[in-house]
Amino acid sequence: MRFHDKVVLVTGSGSGIGRAVALGFAREGATVVAAGRRREPLDQTVKLIEAEDGRATALTVDVTSSADVAALVADIVRLHGRLDVAVNNAGVFSMGQVADIGEDDWARTIDVNLTGVMLSMKHEIAAMRQGGGGVIVNVSSQVGTHLRIPGLGAYAASKAAVTALSRTAAREYIREGIRINVVSPGPHDTPMSSRPGETRADRDERIKQQLPIGRVGTLDEITATVLWLSSDEAGFAVGHDLVVDGGSTA
Repeated sequence: MRFHDKVVLVTGSGSGIGRAVALGFAREGATVVAAGRRREPLDQTVKLIEAEDGRATALTVDVTSSADVAALVADIVRLHGRLDVAVNNAGVFSMGQVADIGEDDWARTIDVNLTGVMLSMKHEIAAMRQGGGGVIVNVSSQVGTHLRIPGLGAYAASKAAVTALSRTAAREYIREGIRINVVSPGPHDTPMSSRPGETRADRDERIKQQLPIGRVGTLDEITATVLWLSSDEAGFAVGHDLVVDGGSTA
Protein backbone atom coordinates (compact mmCIF):
# COMPACT_ATOMS: atom_id res chain seq x y z
CA MET A 1 0.00 0.00 0.00
CA ARG A 2 2.68 2.47 -1.06
CA PHE A 3 0.08 5.13 -1.92
CA HIS A 4 -2.20 4.89 1.10
CA ASP A 5 -3.88 8.27 1.64
CA LYS A 6 -2.26 9.73 -1.49
CA VAL A 7 -4.27 11.68 -4.08
CA VAL A 8 -3.24 10.68 -7.60
CA LEU A 9 -4.22 12.22 -10.93
CA VAL A 10 -3.93 10.14 -14.11
CA THR A 11 -4.75 11.87 -17.39
CA GLY A 12 -5.81 9.82 -20.38
CA SER A 13 -7.11 7.14 -18.03
CA GLY A 14 -10.17 6.10 -20.02
CA SER A 15 -8.33 3.21 -21.67
CA GLY A 16 -5.00 1.48 -22.26
CA ILE A 17 -1.97 2.36 -20.18
CA GLY A 18 -3.77 5.20 -18.40
CA ARG A 19 -6.58 2.95 -17.19
CA ALA A 20 -4.14 0.24 -16.09
CA VAL A 21 -2.05 2.78 -14.17
CA ALA A 22 -5.14 4.24 -12.47
CA LEU A 23 -6.17 0.74 -11.35
CA GLY A 24 -2.65 0.07 -10.11
CA PHE A 25 -2.59 3.17 -7.92
CA ALA A 26 -6.02 2.36 -6.49
CA ARG A 27 -4.91 -1.18 -5.62
CA GLU A 28 -2.10 0.35 -3.58
CA GLY A 29 -4.38 2.60 -1.56
CA ALA A 30 -4.52 5.83 -3.57
CA THR A 31 -7.53 8.03 -4.12
CA VAL A 32 -7.47 8.27 -7.92
CA VAL A 33 -8.74 11.06 -10.15
CA ALA A 34 -9.31 9.62 -13.63
CA ALA A 35 -9.19 12.46 -16.15
CA GLY A 36 -9.68 12.67 -19.91
CA ARG A 37 -11.78 14.18 -22.67
CA ARG A 38 -14.71 11.76 -22.69
CA ARG A 39 -16.76 10.99 -19.61
CA GLU A 40 -18.05 7.53 -20.51
CA PRO A 41 -14.69 5.67 -20.56
CA LEU A 42 -13.59 7.53 -17.43
CA ASP A 43 -16.74 6.37 -15.63
CA GLN A 44 -15.90 2.82 -16.69
CA THR A 45 -12.42 3.19 -15.19
CA VAL A 46 -13.99 4.40 -11.94
CA LYS A 47 -16.39 1.43 -11.92
CA LEU A 48 -13.49 -0.98 -12.33
CA ILE A 49 -11.69 0.64 -9.42
CA GLU A 50 -14.77 0.67 -7.21
CA ALA A 51 -15.44 -2.99 -8.03
CA GLU A 52 -12.16 -3.71 -6.22
CA ASP A 53 -13.17 -1.48 -3.28
CA GLY A 54 -10.93 1.34 -4.45
CA ARG A 55 -11.62 5.08 -4.42
CA ALA A 56 -11.84 7.10 -7.61
CA THR A 57 -13.44 10.14 -9.23
CA ALA A 58 -13.89 10.87 -12.94
CA LEU A 59 -13.28 14.43 -14.17
CA THR A 60 -13.25 15.59 -17.78
CA VAL A 61 -10.47 17.81 -19.10
CA ASP A 62 -9.05 19.11 -22.35
CA VAL A 63 -5.32 19.18 -21.64
CA THR A 64 -4.74 21.68 -24.46
CA SER A 65 -6.75 24.31 -22.55
CA SER A 66 -4.98 26.06 -19.68
CA ALA A 67 -8.31 27.08 -18.16
CA ASP A 68 -9.56 23.50 -18.32
CA VAL A 69 -6.45 22.08 -16.65
CA ALA A 70 -6.49 24.82 -14.00
CA ALA A 71 -10.11 23.96 -13.22
CA LEU A 72 -9.27 20.26 -13.03
CA VAL A 73 -6.48 20.79 -10.52
CA ALA A 74 -8.60 23.23 -8.52
CA ASP A 75 -11.40 20.64 -8.35
CA ILE A 76 -8.95 17.99 -7.13
CA VAL A 77 -7.70 20.26 -4.34
CA ARG A 78 -11.27 21.22 -3.45
CA LEU A 79 -12.46 17.61 -3.34
CA HIS A 80 -9.43 15.98 -1.77
CA GLY A 81 -7.40 18.74 -0.15
CA ARG A 82 -4.21 18.26 -2.15
CA LEU A 83 -2.50 16.62 -5.13
CA ASP A 84 0.32 14.20 -4.32
CA VAL A 85 1.07 12.43 -7.62
CA ALA A 86 0.28 13.25 -11.25
CA VAL A 87 0.78 10.94 -14.21
CA ASN A 88 0.45 12.89 -17.45
CA ASN A 89 -0.47 10.17 -19.91
CA ALA A 90 -2.93 11.87 -22.28
CA GLY A 91 -1.66 11.77 -25.84
CA VAL A 92 -2.44 11.14 -29.49
CA PHE A 93 -0.70 9.15 -32.21
CA SER A 94 -0.08 10.50 -35.69
CA MET A 95 1.50 9.21 -38.90
CA GLY A 96 2.88 10.80 -42.06
CA GLN A 97 6.24 11.54 -43.62
CA VAL A 98 7.51 15.05 -43.05
CA ALA A 99 6.62 16.48 -46.46
CA ASP A 100 3.14 14.97 -46.21
CA ILE A 101 2.20 15.89 -42.63
CA GLY A 102 -0.99 17.92 -42.63
CA GLU A 103 -0.54 21.16 -40.76
CA ASP A 104 -3.68 20.51 -38.73
CA ASP A 105 -2.36 17.05 -37.79
CA TRP A 106 0.98 18.57 -36.78
CA ALA A 107 -0.71 21.22 -34.63
CA ARG A 108 -2.98 18.68 -32.93
CA THR A 109 -0.08 16.32 -32.18
CA ILE A 110 2.03 19.09 -30.65
CA ASP A 111 -0.94 20.60 -28.80
CA VAL A 112 -1.97 17.38 -27.10
CA ASN A 113 1.34 15.59 -26.60
CA LEU A 114 3.57 18.54 -25.72
CA THR A 115 1.49 21.58 -24.82
CA GLY A 116 -0.86 19.31 -22.88
CA VAL A 117 2.03 18.08 -20.74
CA MET A 118 3.36 21.60 -20.23
CA LEU A 119 -0.03 22.93 -19.12
CA SER A 120 -0.60 19.93 -16.89
CA MET A 121 2.76 20.41 -15.16
CA LYS A 122 2.20 24.15 -14.88
CA HIS A 123 -0.95 23.75 -12.80
CA GLU A 124 0.09 20.55 -11.00
CA ILE A 125 3.32 22.17 -9.82
CA ALA A 126 1.39 25.16 -8.49
CA ALA A 127 -0.83 22.86 -6.40
CA MET A 128 2.10 20.73 -5.24
CA ARG A 129 4.02 23.82 -4.13
CA GLN A 130 1.13 24.74 -1.86
CA GLY A 131 0.95 21.17 -0.56
CA GLY A 132 4.64 20.86 0.26
CA GLY A 133 5.75 18.74 -2.70
CA GLY A 134 4.73 15.89 -4.93
CA VAL A 135 5.68 13.60 -7.79
CA ILE A 136 5.06 13.92 -11.53
CA VAL A 137 5.58 11.18 -14.10
CA ASN A 138 5.20 12.17 -17.74
CA VAL A 139 4.53 9.45 -20.30
CA SER A 140 6.70 9.92 -23.38
CA SER A 141 7.67 7.15 -25.83
CA GLN A 142 10.62 5.15 -27.11
CA VAL A 143 9.88 6.99 -30.38
CA GLY A 144 11.47 10.40 -30.12
CA THR A 145 14.61 10.76 -28.06
CA HIS A 146 15.51 7.07 -28.28
CA LEU A 147 14.19 5.88 -31.65
CA ARG A 148 13.20 7.43 -34.96
CA ILE A 149 10.83 5.64 -37.34
CA PRO A 150 10.04 6.95 -40.83
CA GLY A 151 6.47 8.19 -41.00
CA LEU A 152 6.29 9.19 -37.33
CA GLY A 153 8.00 12.58 -37.48
CA ALA A 154 5.35 14.67 -35.73
CA TYR A 155 4.84 12.06 -33.02
CA ALA A 156 8.61 11.67 -32.51
CA ALA A 157 9.11 15.44 -32.28
CA SER A 158 6.33 15.83 -29.71
CA LYS A 159 7.59 12.99 -27.52
CA ALA A 160 11.25 14.03 -27.68
CA ALA A 161 10.16 17.47 -26.57
CA VAL A 162 8.22 15.98 -23.65
CA THR A 163 11.42 14.34 -22.42
CA ALA A 164 13.45 17.55 -22.74
CA LEU A 165 10.76 19.64 -21.05
CA SER A 166 10.34 17.15 -18.22
CA ARG A 167 14.05 16.87 -17.47
CA THR A 168 14.39 20.65 -17.41
CA ALA A 169 11.44 20.97 -15.02
CA ALA A 170 12.91 18.23 -12.84
CA ARG A 171 15.98 20.36 -12.19
CA GLU A 172 13.90 23.48 -11.65
CA TYR A 173 11.61 22.09 -8.94
CA ILE A 174 13.37 19.29 -7.07
CA ARG A 175 14.59 21.71 -4.37
CA GLU A 176 10.91 22.50 -3.73
CA GLY A 177 10.15 18.85 -3.11
CA ILE A 178 8.59 18.18 -6.53
CA ARG A 179 10.20 15.16 -8.20
CA ILE A 180 9.67 14.81 -11.96
CA ASN A 181 10.56 11.86 -14.19
CA VAL A 182 9.63 10.36 -17.55
CA VAL A 183 8.67 6.87 -18.65
CA SER A 184 9.14 5.98 -22.33
CA PRO A 185 7.20 2.83 -23.27
CA GLY A 186 7.75 0.72 -26.33
CA PRO A 187 4.94 -1.44 -27.77
CA HIS A 188 2.56 -2.61 -25.05
CA ASP A 189 -0.62 -4.64 -25.17
CA THR A 190 -2.91 -1.82 -26.32
CA PRO A 191 -4.57 -1.03 -29.67
CA MET A 192 -1.79 1.49 -30.41
CA SER A 193 0.68 -1.39 -30.82
CA SER A 194 -1.24 -2.75 -33.82
CA ARG A 195 -1.06 -1.44 -37.37
CA PRO A 196 -4.31 -0.61 -39.22
CA GLY A 197 -6.14 -3.84 -40.10
CA GLU A 198 -3.68 -6.01 -38.20
CA THR A 199 -4.98 -8.87 -36.05
CA ARG A 200 -3.59 -9.53 -32.59
CA ALA A 201 -1.87 -12.66 -33.91
CA ASP A 202 -0.34 -10.68 -36.79
CA ARG A 203 0.90 -8.05 -34.37
CA ASP A 204 2.44 -10.63 -32.06
CA GLU A 205 4.27 -12.28 -34.95
CA ARG A 206 5.61 -8.94 -36.18
CA ILE A 207 6.72 -7.88 -32.72
CA LYS A 208 8.38 -11.28 -32.21
CA GLN A 209 10.67 -10.45 -35.11
CA GLN A 210 11.23 -6.79 -34.21
CA LEU A 211 11.87 -6.70 -30.47
CA PRO A 212 14.78 -8.47 -28.78
CA ILE A 213 12.43 -9.70 -26.04
CA GLY A 214 10.11 -11.13 -28.69
CA ARG A 215 6.79 -9.81 -27.37
CA VAL A 216 4.85 -6.69 -26.44
CA GLY A 217 4.94 -5.42 -22.89
CA THR A 218 2.07 -6.20 -20.56
CA LEU A 219 -0.01 -3.52 -18.92
CA ASP A 220 1.07 -4.88 -15.54
CA GLU A 221 4.70 -4.27 -16.47
CA ILE A 222 4.30 -0.64 -17.51
CA THR A 223 2.03 -0.01 -14.51
CA ALA A 224 4.67 -1.38 -12.14
CA THR A 225 7.23 0.94 -13.73
CA VAL A 226 5.08 4.05 -13.32
CA LEU A 227 4.19 3.15 -9.74
CA TRP A 228 7.84 2.64 -8.86
CA LEU A 229 8.82 6.04 -10.29
CA SER A 230 5.97 7.59 -8.31
CA SER A 231 6.90 5.91 -5.04
CA ASP A 232 9.34 6.82 -2.27
CA GLU A 233 11.44 3.85 -3.41
CA ALA A 234 12.48 5.97 -6.41
CA GLY A 235 13.23 9.00 -4.25
CA PHE A 236 16.71 9.53 -5.74
CA ALA A 237 15.48 9.33 -9.36
CA VAL A 238 15.19 12.90 -10.64
CA GLY A 239 14.87 13.90 -14.29
CA HIS A 240 15.25 10.32 -15.44
CA ASP A 241 13.78 8.99 -18.69
CA LEU A 242 13.08 5.32 -18.02
CA VAL A 243 12.80 3.37 -21.27
CA VAL A 244 10.61 0.25 -21.12
CA ASP A 245 10.73 -1.22 -24.62
CA GLY A 246 11.85 -4.83 -24.55
CA GLY A 247 15.36 -3.95 -25.64
CA SER A 248 14.54 -2.34 -28.98
CA THR A 249 16.68 0.73 -28.26
CA ALA A 250 19.35 -1.07 -26.21
